[in-house]
Parts: sequence; C-alpha cells; structure tokens
Amino acid sequence: MNIELLKDLCRIAGAPGFESSIRKYIYQEIKNYCDEIKIDSLGNLIAHKRGKGAGTVLYTAHMDEIGFIVQHIDEEGFIRFLPLGGFDPKTLTAQRVIIHGHEEVLGVMGTKPIHLMTSEERNKVPLIKDYFIDTGLSKEDLISKISIGDSITRERDLVQMGKCINAKSLDNRISVYVLIELLKSLKDTSHESDVYAVFTVQEEVGLRGAKTLTSQLRPDYAINIDTTIAFDVPGSQTHEVITRLGSGVGIKIMDSAVICDYRMIAFLKQTAEAYNINWQAELLPAGGTDTAAIQTGGYGCISGAVSIPTRHIHQVIEMVHEDDVEHTIQLCVIAAQNIHLYNWSH
Repeated sequence: MNIELLKDLCRIAGAPGFESSIRKYIYQEIKNYCDEIKIDSLGNLIAHKRGKGAGTVLYTAHMDEIGFIVQHIDEEGFIRFLPLGGFDPKTLTAQRVIIHGHEEVLGVMGTKPIHLMTSEERNKVPLIKDYFIDTGLSKEDLISKISIGDSITRERDLVQMGKCINAKSLDNRISVYVLIELLKSLKDTSHESDVYAVFTVQEEVGLRGAKTLTSQLRPDYAINIDTTIAFDVPGSQTHEVITRLGSGVGIKIMDSAVICDYRMIAFLKQTAEAYNINWQAELLPAGGTDTAAIQTGGYGCISGAVSIPTRHIHQVIEMVHEDDVEHTIQLCVIAAQNIHLYNWSH
C-alpha cells in the first residue's frame, strides 16, 4: 500500500461543506489518470475514463469527514461548536482538534473535571453540549485568527499496527484511496465501459452530493465504496458482527437506507469468486451510504456497493486491514473491466 498517500488523505481537512482542501489534493493526484475531470456546482469531483461504448459505470466515494463548526466564542476565548456528522459524544473526551480559520488553530476538547462532578454527573452519558474547545488563547487573539462558521476537524496521526492501519477519517478516506488506485489501475488497462469515478461531498450530513449524480451522468450501473462496521470485538454477539477485519471486501446487501439491486449483488459475488477475491456479505441494520441516493436519484440505475470493514468507526482510532483494502481495489478494477459481459437481464 501507498501509506504516504493514505496518510495525506487522512490528514487533510474536509468537513462536510468544507471539502476544498481535500478536493484540491485529490485533483492533483488523479489528473494524469483520467480523460476528463471537472467539479460540479455542489463540489463533487468527477473524473471520467472513456471506454468503448459498452455502457457506463459510476464509482463513488465520499471525501468529507465528520467534523464541527464554530458556533460561538465566549469572552474568555472558549469555543462552542455544532457537529457536522454523527458523533458519539463520549469519544470527544481528551481529543485535539484543528479550527480552520484565517490561520489554523489547535484546540483541545474540554469538559467539567471529574473532581468537580456530582455522583449523578459522573454516571450520566455525556452530551455534545457538555464540551467546549480550549485553544489557550484570549478572545482577542482568537478572533484575529478564526470566525464564527469556520470548520473544525479532529487531529490524529495515522499509524500502522501489524497489517492494520489506524487513523482518524478512514471513513471515508480509505475509500478515496481505493478510488484513486482504481483510476491508476485503469490508466493502462482495457475496459469497454465508460468509467466515472466521483469523489462526493456532504455524505456525512445527508448524502447530499450523491443526490445530484445520476441526473448529471445517467450511468447504467453504480458501485459505491465506503466503510462499514466490523464489530468483531469482545462483547459482540455473532449476529452483531456485520463484518470481520481481514476476511475480505464487504459486498453490501442492505443497510438502513438501501436494498442493493439483486443483479449487482450477484455480479459482485460472481466476480469475486471467479478471481479468488475474499469477500463477505454485509447487512447493516443502522446507517447508510451514498448508495441509497444514487439508486433513487433523479435518473436511477442498477446500484450496489462494496464496503471496507472498519473497527471503531466514527472515532479517531478507526482501523482497517490492508488485505481487505487490497481485495476491495481488486474487485473494483475487475468489475470495471467485466461489467459489460454480465447478463443483466436475469
């Protein structure tokens, strides 16, 4: 794996609605591997690799990461914020963040010290409103650097742990990595179908970028790439596991927002088995991805998804397995090469 590329992808800021920095980076990374590239009015980065007229396949991966937005700066210089995306508030304790203003400002998530909590406060589940951001700066210094409405992202380096990778924002930068590698692999590879690789915006706040795509591009087929839960940890019941790290790429059957097209599920399974790619079925009872927005968009198409098993999702310690990532890339590349050969009339 190109770990340095993945480190950059996870490090560069891109909260929902504030994807410009990560979009610029991706643009530079892929511009030599596609025939056309554009940015639509919502901010989606659309790369096109021409085929030979045998239909069109759309691949998507969202480039935004969960984050926050500055709501208020009080007289002492402490920042109150609103979430951009879904957070479990208890995971905010003792975390560093970066406020992206005129300058980048480092801050820490603070809350009431345990020494001063009542017994009732110690035992209650924390809420986002219980936290504030402390930058160590006075209000006067702070407002010269940041403003209300600036985005905030989490601060944490990527590390390797055996064959696992641990970092913030692997949801969904690991899928961005897969989509970049797909474009690189297709540069000198024959594929009959036109391929669109789209890095979408604002997935974490309602699949907003993906909702515009099918009416723009009118694809015949679509494969979304995202992370999914690997609850293969102590305390989980067998039926709660969803996927396991190291057991292969997830082929999505359903989540709370979509039931994937049975033909796409069959195609992906058949392709994985024909090329000895390890895969596992994914049925996710809660949560959704861009797959739903694409399947039911203005034009609609035969839609499915591949998912990268991820532990500790929506935390700064998200974890994926290198083998699962490699199997995901392989399946995406071979699917692009073979999708025109499948009998979609079943």
